[in-house]
Amino acid sequence: MRKRLGKAKGRWTEELIEVLWAYRCTPQTTMQETPYSLTYGTEAMITVEEAEPTIRRQMFDLTLNEESLAVNLDLVSELRDKSKIREAACKARASRRYNTKVRPRGFQKGDLVWRMRSDARKNEGKFSSNWEGPFRVWEVAQGGAYHLEWLSGKNVPRTWNVTHLKFYYS
Repeated sequence: MRKRLGKAKGRWTEELIEVLWAYRCTPQTTMQETPYSLTYGTEAMITVEEAEPTIRRQMFDLTLNEESLAVNLDLVSELRDKSKIREAACKARASRRYNTKVRPRGFQKGDLVWRMRSDARKNEGKFSSNWEGPFRVWEVAQGGAYHLEWLSGKNVPRTWNVTHLKFYYS
């Protein structure tokens, strides 16, 4: 068993070139184009096609190929632009799908909240509490920031972002 693992461990360098070439010649899901075609303006021939007779190799015409290469190089900027648009649309779809489950959190004046402790792990160790409070929201600032006060009425210095606060249920 160990001999097999030792032999397999050293073979990754031999396989790496083929894996990278396959990646460059495989259409990516977001762009629906190969990285090779976006770079060079034409499709590459994979190594399997060189060894096996395929229709692509049998129907090869050198003059037609040169004309096609010239046309493809003229159109490569349009191809890149279309790929950018497809990629942006794919990211927007993924973001929309992800954000359907996200509920925005907001607080109003007078709400009781917990505040995340930034120094909890530094001073007291990993078993210390991560939240402190309760605090009262005394003013809503812009951009998801809030001014807090202790329950005694003393103001807490600086504003706190909504990501560092959570509701306090008593």
